[in-house]
Amino acid sequence: MGKVTTSVTTMSLDGYIAGPDESGFDLLFQWYGNGDVEIPSASPDVPPFRVSAASAALLRREWGNTGALIVGRHLYDLTHAWGGRHPMDVTTVVLTHRRPDDRPEDDADFVFVTDGIAAAVARAKALAGEKDVVVNGGQMARQCLEAGLLDEVGVALVPVVLGGGKRLFDGLGGGPVRFDGPVAVIEGTGVTHLRYRVRK
Repeated sequence: MGKVTTSVTTMSLDGYIAGPDESGFDLLFQWYGNGDVEIPSASPDVPPFRVSAASAALLRREWGNTGALIVGRHLYDLTHAWGGRHPMDVTTVVLTHRRPDDRPEDDADFVFVTDGIAAAVARAKALAGEKDVVVNGGQMARQCLEAGLLDEVGVALVPVVLGGGKRLFDGLGGGPVRFDGPVAVIEGTGVTHLRYRVRK
């Protein structure tokens, strides 16, 4: 069975995954467009990524081993559901209090879970089979970590300081939490990819 990881999270040097009032994404995600290697996007609203060779090798390996993604309703709404399909081309499990009116049924693109993070992870694992489940940063990652459901923390650390905003594990309860590693350090252009195992 695969692991549960936050490997898609991009973070500033001062620990923010978003700046004040949902700002800073242009700075956080510059590395997705500063290279020569194209990574296709399955979303009609998100163009292909162009990253460095080191980042491309990592994305191809990890995205290829991802069977499902977990996000919150806020990100789902903020991105307008990525135009109907997440760029990673996997089924996206959306944790929400109420499913959208325009999606009365689950499908191969989006599955909606209303009964908590443990249920969302269980559903994502069932969808992923032997592959990994990727949890979006922020509230989803924090809830998974608090519930003991996270196996690995992955961040794409970018050389920018945002000075405020939303942190990766904002409001974490039950800490401290210890990690082993880094188990991987990959230097891309404008980004350092770090992976740490959650110590159980």
